[in-house]
Amino acid sequence: MAPKSNSKISREEELLLEGFNKNVSTKSSALFYGNAFIVSAIPVWLYWRVHSLDMSAYAIMFVVGTLISTWLLAFAYKNTKHVLKHKLAVKREAAVTKEMNKKLADDKKISKKEKDERILWKKNEVAEYEATTFSIFYNNSLFLAIVIFASFYIFSGASPTVNYAISIGGASGLIALLSTGTKN
Repeated sequence: MAPKSNSKISREEELLLEGFNKNVSTKSSALFYGNAFIVSAIPVWLYWRVHSLDMSAYAIMFVVGTLISTWLLAFAYKNTKHVLKHKLAVKREAAVTKEMNKKLADDKKISKKEKDERILWKKNEVAEYEATTFSIFYNNSLFLAIVIFASFYIFSGASPTVNYAISIGGASGLIALLSTGTKN
C-alpha cells in the first residue's frame, strides 16, 4: 500500500490537469446550448414553410424534436471541442510562446516559472477559443447538411411527420455518435 502524500497540487499542475478535463465551463455550456437550440430550431421553419406542416397541430413534435436535438448537438460540441483543444494547443504552442516571450521580454520582475505559467495559460486560452469556435461551426454545418439531404432526398416520399422525426433524430444522433470518436 502506497503512503499518503500530503503535498498540495501546484498552480501549474492545476492548469495542466484543467486542460485535460472534459468538463466545460458554464460560459461554454451556455454558448453550446444556445447555439444548439438555434440550429435545432432552424429545421422547424423548413417543415413549416417547405413541407407545409401546421405549426399548432405539430407543436409538441417540434418542441420535443428540438429539445432532443439541442441536447445531442451540445453533447457533440463538447466532445469535438475536447478532442480539438489538445490538437490545437500543440499546433499553436510555438506561435503563442513566441508572442508571449516578445510581450514579456521587457518585464524584468517576472520569474521564469511565472513566465512559463502565463505562456501555458495563454496557450490554453487560444486552444479553448479556437476549439469552441470550430466545434460549433463543424457540427452545425454537418447537422444542417444531413437534415437537408435526408429531408429532401432520402425521406422525401415519407409523410412529413415521419420525415421530420427521422431526419432530425437521425442527423443529431449521427453527429453525437461521430463526436465520440477520437480522430476529428
